[in-house]
Amino acid sequence: MGMGARMTRLVAKINWAWRLVMTGFCFTLFGVGGLLLSLVWFNLLLVVQRDRARRRRLARRSIAASFRFFLTVARTLGVLDYRIDNLEALRNERGCLVVANHPTLIDYVILASVMPETDCLVKSALLRNPFVSGVIRAADYLVNSEAETLLSASQQRLNQGDTLLIFPEGTRTRFGEAITLQRGAANIAVRCGSDMRVVLIHCSEHLLDKKSRWYDVPPHKPFFTVDVRERVNAHDFYDAAQQEPALAARQLNRHLQQRLTSGLQSLAGINDASALS
Repeated sequence: MGMGARMTRLVAKINWAWRLVMTGFCFTLFGVGGLLLSLVWFNLLLVVQRDRARRRRLARRSIAASFRFFLTVARTLGVLDYRIDNLEALRNERGCLVVANHPTLIDYVILASVMPETDCLVKSALLRNPFVSGVIRAADYLVNSEAETLLSASQQRLNQGDTLLIFPEGTRTRFGEAITLQRGAANIAVRCGSDMRVVLIHCSEHLLDKKSRWYDVPPHKPFFTVDVRERVNAHDFYDAAQQEPALAARQLNRHLQQRLTSGLQSLAGINDASALS
C-alpha cells in the first residue's frame, strides 16, 4: 500500500473518530437542552404569559430556535449536513397536513427548525421520555392515543390555520424494508377535508434509524436531503355523496404510499449520481 493510500485511510479514521466524539457531544447537548427548556423556560412562560394560545406559540417558536441552534452546532462540528429544497413552500404552509417519511431520529428536528408555528402528532410513549415530554406538553402537540378527541382537535387546529406535521409510518423506517403507512394521516385529511403537503427525507448514510444506536457512526458524514413536494387535495379522493370516508382514506393512503416510495427512489438515484460525479 502506497504512502498516499495510507494517509487517506488515516485521515478517514481521524474524521470518523472526530464525528463519533462530536455525535456524543451533540446527543448530550440535545438532552440537556430539552431538560433546560422544560424545567426553566417553559415554566417561566407559565408565569409570565397567561394566555394559552400565546404561550403555546412562544413555546413552539422557542423549540424551532433551539433546533436551529442544535443543527448549526452539528453542521459546524461536521456531524451532519443537510439541504431543504422548496423551503419557502414549507415555511409558508398554513392549515394543512405535512406528511413525511421517517428514516432517522432527527427528521422532526430538521422540519420543526424551519416551521416555527407547526403542530405535531406524536406517539404517547414520548410523554414518558423526560427529555422531550416537557417540550410536547408546552407546545401542546396532539397525542395519537387520544382517539376520541383526535379528529375534532385536528379539525379545530387546521381551521385556525395550524400546520399539522405527521409521520404516517408511525415509527422510523427499517432500512431495506418498504414503506408501510398507517391510515391516521389519510383519515384526518379525508374527514377534515384538509390538503396534504408531501415531504421526502433522504439520508445518505445509515444514521439513527430503527436499528442504529447513537454511537453507530457511519464511515462518511451523513447528508440529509429534504425535498418539499406537491400538495395533495383530499377532495380528489373523497366524494361524500358516493363513498364512505373509510374507503376514501384507504385510497388516499395508497396514493400517498406510492408517492413517497417513488419519490424516494428518484431522490436516492439523484443523490447517488451526484456522489459519483
